[in-house]
Amino acid sequence: MDDVQVRQLAGIVSGGAPLVLAAIGETFTERAGVVNLALDGSLMLSALAAFVVARGTESILLGAAAGVLVGMLVALLVAFSNIALRQSQVAVGFVLTLLCRDLAIFLGQPHRSEQGMPVPYLPIPGLRDIPIIGPILFNQDVFTYISLIVVVLAWFWIFRTMPGLALRTVGERPETAFARGTNVNLTRYLYTALGGGLVGLGGAAFTLAVSTTWLETAVSGNGWIALAIVIFGGWHPWRVMAGVYLVAALRAIVTGMQAQVSRQLLELLNALPWLFMIATLVLVSGPYMDRLLKILPPRLHPFVRTVFRARPPAALGTRFEREGRS
Repeated sequence: MDDVQVRQLAGIVSGGAPLVLAAIGETFTERAGVVNLALDGSLMLSALAAFVVARGTESILLGAAAGVLVGMLVALLVAFSNIALRQSQVAVGFVLTLLCRDLAIFLGQPHRSEQGMPVPYLPIPGLRDIPIIGPILFNQDVFTYISLIVVVLAWFWIFRTMPGLALRTVGERPETAFARGTNVNLTRYLYTALGGGLVGLGGAAFTLAVSTTWLETAVSGNGWIALAIVIFGGWHPWRVMAGVYLVAALRAIVTGMQAQVSRQLLELLNALPWLFMIATLVLVSGPYMDRLLKILPPRLHPFVRTVFRARPPAALGTRFEREGRS
């Protein structure tokens, strides 16, 4: 593998970091049974907040904290509306994503084309010199490192700890979790806040690491892709990360072809990530998976089921109320 290919792979990893953070955040939220459909608007508003605060204070840390705070507040509004006000998660989330998007566009107008606070690269001594792997994984910015760490920690927490088991039970069978002493609604609040915070951190990564200027079109739409990737990834951190990097690779391919194709074809190529996610969602969520398995050799069935089968948490999008309460 030559240096150009290594740099391209490193760019895919760093370019995918914001989506990894947002998608893992939504994975936590949906594992608890809450759908944060406000993700796209939240991503935009947190990206703007991080950009403005970082530029005003000249502090990347404060900018990232502002993004996290905005993401948490928006996500908690979704949870509060469902748990306390008994409103539909989907309806509230959709309204919030439109509200946050329009707020980001309106409030961001004075900051368009302003130069922000670029995040420096932090190569890790020793590890960055490992052939191929070193430049790809250990010569990155802090947001990329955080995204990689978050994937590992999310997998370990969800599948290797007792609190993770409680989280999965809340998302699958909240009545069982309640019977075992878990405060279901408090758990949903906590993981919705955690997920929203990661979404906000992803928004900060967009304007502080991937781009150093505020441009709403550079962030808009990525929340919907993150939501689709969570389904594509079967609510599993490793598969979610793989889905993000696949989308990032498609985007890198399109970017590399800009000077070689017509404008009309370029517009079609820019739609590739969306078309891919739609096709994948149809495959994993409908009867087409069973039809595909009938065509493939039996020895491939376990692999296909493991990689592509997606089953949402059974209590996803539902409201939990203690027995005896209306």
